[in-house]
Amino acid sequence: MNAAKVVEDLKVRFPNEPEYIQAVSQVLPTIEEEYNKHPEFEKYNLIERLCIPDRVIEFRVTWVDDKGNVQTNMGYRIQHNNAIGPYKGGIRYHKSVNLGILKFLAFEQTFKNSLTTLPMGGAKGGSDFSPRGKSEAEVMRFCQAFMNELYRHIGPDEDVPAGDIGVGGREVGYMFGQYKKLTHQFQGVLTGKGIQFGGSLIRPEATGYGTVYFLTSMLATRGIELAGKKVLISGAGNVAQYAAEKCLQLGAIPMTMSDSDGYIYDPDGIDRAKLDYIMELKNVERGRIKEYVEEYPTAKYYEGKRPWYEKADIALPCATQNEINGDEAAALVKNGVIAVAEGANMPSLPEAIKIFQDAKILYAPGKASNAGGVSVSGLEMSQNSERLSWTAKEVDDYLKRIMNDIHENCVKYGTQADGYINYVKGANVAGFMKVAKAMMAQGLV
Repeated sequence: MNAAKVVEDLKVRFPNEPEYIQAVSQVLPTIEEEYNKHPEFEKYNLIERLCIPDRVIEFRVTWVDDKGNVQTNMGYRIQHNNAIGPYKGGIRYHKSVNLGILKFLAFEQTFKNSLTTLPMGGAKGGSDFSPRGKSEAEVMRFCQAFMNELYRHIGPDEDVPAGDIGVGGREVGYMFGQYKKLTHQFQGVLTGKGIQFGGSLIRPEATGYGTVYFLTSMLATRGIELAGKKVLISGAGNVAQYAAEKCLQLGAIPMTMSDSDGYIYDPDGIDRAKLDYIMELKNVERGRIKEYVEEYPTAKYYEGKRPWYEKADIALPCATQNEINGDEAAALVKNGVIAVAEGANMPSLPEAIKIFQDAKILYAPGKASNAGGVSVSGLEMSQNSERLSWTAKEVDDYLKRIMNDIHENCVKYGTQADGYINYVKGANVAGFMKVAKAMMAQGLV
């Protein structure tokens, strides 16, 4: 395989999907050496088959707003690869959603799910509909309209969606209810469900907790403890909230949180009471992070900016893709950050990753460090299959074990001659090899 040539060919075939090309171009060079040790892969054109999704489902979603006006959005499901298990990946409701973004996320999801050691393939879906500013009734009607088409393409042994940006427990509940009405079946077809109807304990916390568990494993390779470290966190949603919570539990000090309008910096740190305020603000009142400074006047709010120029020890980007550029990465290194663990999907641009790795700081890509969410989704699938609910401790113990296994695989494939661990290469090679061997064993399908 010539990684550069494969990427150029994909650019020609998919010229209007820059995010997808970005994902492919970041992964292929890291697996090229290992891939070329297996000439049988090239004979079966494995790399092209792995880059291009199994299928792309695209549909119109028509719904009625509270004023009686008919609205139209686009709906998508990218079923990327099911070599090791049913398609699995979130549904995103956000105005930025398009085909290229979802293909990039589905491609990433395939390797992330492989890393978990659970039997899950890769997928992603969503719509350019945004729940922000919509009434409860409008969100319900949209979710039902979306599921009116999606239900034909999913199932507990076919494709099991979950939540993502803009899709929390409320939206999953509405979609699950509509799926049940349309099929007359109560199945574990969505994860992130309410505890009362098949959801798993620790699922809301899983991505944030898992990111911090992975972070502690990275720090341990250098004999460093998390306790006492100052942490920059972006985002104020589910992942950011629970990453902050786990940091507090382990003695670290969250200093920032953000949303799409800007970020807050609290020089005194965000303690338990302050985090509870943020959770109430974002989850119940659905307010904006700038309201934090009205409650805690010693904090500062920076409109239209991101928190990466503040001084701290750790950075946890937990908001969205492409939120750390080269200048911001350089600022993080200059200001003494020793580790970056991604809670979001691909938040660091390629030039940022290069700066982190050139500086030899600990850097974990999202497919490794934020795999806790999909891991507990997989555990929810297992509980649904068993018709059982596990205790919070059982699920959390599984989560810790999975994150530790992912870290060990990254170390195995990513340790360089000088001892530096390239977690990007380690995660990509470990995830790729499992999927590639499964595809080879199953023939040309």
